Amino acid sequence: MTKVDGAFTEIVQSYLSAAANEMKATLVRTSFNPVIYEVLDFGISVYDDKLDLIAEAPGLTFFLGANDYAVRRVLDYYGRENLKEGDVLISNYPYWNGAHAADATLMAPVFDEEGKLFSVMLIRAHWMDLGAKDPGYVLDSTDMHQEGLVFPGTKVFSRGKPVQEIIELIKFNSRMPDHVLGDLNAQVAALRTGERRMHEILKKFGRADLEAAIAAMQAHGETMTAEALKSLPKGSWSAEDILDDDGIGDEPVPMKVTVTITDDDFTVDFDGSSGAAVGPINMPFGATQAICKTVFKSLTTPHHVSNAGQMRALKVKAEEGTLFHAAYPAPTYTLWTGIVALELVFKAIAKAMPDRLAASSGGDVPGFMMIGTHPDTGQMFAISNNEACGWGASPNHDGANALLHLSEAIVRTTPLEVMETKTTMLMERVELTQDSGGAGTYRGGCGVSRVIRFLDDGEFLTVVKKTKSPPWALNGGLQPAANRITLFPGTDRERDVSTQRTPVKAGDRIRVMSAGGGGHGDPKGRAREAIAADIAEGYVSVEAARRDYGYDPDA
Repeated sequence: MTKVDGAFTEIVQSYLSAAANEMKATLVRTSFNPVIYEVLDFGISVYDDKLDLIAEAPGLTFFLGANDYAVRRVLDYYGRENLKEGDVLISNYPYWNGAHAADATLMAPVFDEEGKLFSVMLIRAHWMDLGAKDPGYVLDSTDMHQEGLVFPGTKVFSRGKPVQEIIELIKFNSRMPDHVLGDLNAQVAALRTGERRMHEILKKFGRADLEAAIAAMQAHGETMTAEALKSLPKGSWSAEDILDDDGIGDEPVPMKVTVTITDDDFTVDFDGSSGAAVGPINMPFGATQAICKTVFKSLTTPHHVSNAGQMRALKVKAEEGTLFHAAYPAPTYTLWTGIVALELVFKAIAKAMPDRLAASSGGDVPGFMMIGTHPDTGQMFAISNNEACGWGASPNHDGANALLHLSEAIVRTTPLEVMETKTTMLMERVELTQDSGGAGTYRGGCGVSRVIRFLDDGEFLTVVKKTKSPPWALNGGLQPAANRITLFPGTDRERDVSTQRTPVKAGDRIRVMSAGGGGHGDPKGRAREAIAADIAEGYVSVEAARRDYGYDPDA
């Protein structure tokens, strides 16, 4: 095998990462859907010929991890030997794709000068509509066939040319075909960008040296992970939590995880969790692996570019046909299970490492969407937002205010201007919620309070799975209040809900309140000057300061 030094390996890694990020730039510039170009609800990954990860562009954390599962399952189905230069495959079959049916994964091969497969480029992004039983988001499906048109791994471009029959099939199965086809073409454009850059990299360095550098990258990733594992405490720790409901009934859905750490392995086992749910909260196994990868990487190689070598010590277990390993035909559309489960895994590990980990960050993501017809254009719209929350306090600093949940990494909230321009929603108030962060030696970050008034009739969807239980705290810190969504506040119709589709009329209001972060450490240990600053900034009220901290500003 060709030998390469560390400098050359770093250069190759930079070139590969640059290619992935240029793909991201193309996707953001050309997509039609704000959830892609504003929110960054996508995942871009680059694989070698063995389908091991060699580069990625920052995006939705869940997507990046699930891509690793999808590329293998889809190409096992399609056959790598059947791939040709210029081909693009589409897959959204949830059990192989590792996501719900609205997340369309497109992948394209790259061949070397001898016609041998060298790489596979993959882009996953959320499409607004693929003909599910309900527009926007499906909240109460009971099998996958209610969740839209499904592709197992289907050629949508062949040798560089669109497969018109498949394009037409997508068009006629979408309520918003212009947006969906626009985003399909944006993903293809981004794949073509990646292909060009990968061919340039092949030409510049040659396949043999590239493969040697990639092998060195992955070996280094594996070594760093092994070293990090040795520094972690050894043993097994379990944690439990509940989801509000499954979208069909009102009963809470139990979750349990056990994390076992040895010198060689990091095992996450979801035994003891609910069996398959009737409603659409079941997790495809690829999505379950993705949340575990997020936790694992944060503990082992958080500051390093991702590659397959870093994940070889991770083991994920979930019995097929259960909540965390969905099997056909279980519905999977409402994947908020994974958001709560990511916190659950951290909760288990925190028992062993309270001095290293932060408390819970909001516990969940209160998502919402409005669907309607825009009065200016006469066109249907479906625009969503995932609300920011307060992050949990750490052993040495307060939690951040109003950031998107840990599960979403660099993903952004939808700008107010976009929501107000493209829908009939008016944001009357958007502000930090006073006293929403859990008290502690270090305080949890504040959540967000948003009041929405509707200027026209439509449907409003709320998606949240943790309103019946609060986020957890650490080391004697206090738990914050749970997420809360209130329909029609101040009227005789006022009521709190979690996941629901609600008809709204012009003039109606809805209030969305995301939870703050959990506190860390005994509140009585908080510095007096920090409490005074919290009061001055409006994060903590005088009453809460007296109650939780024993602090009297008049004393």
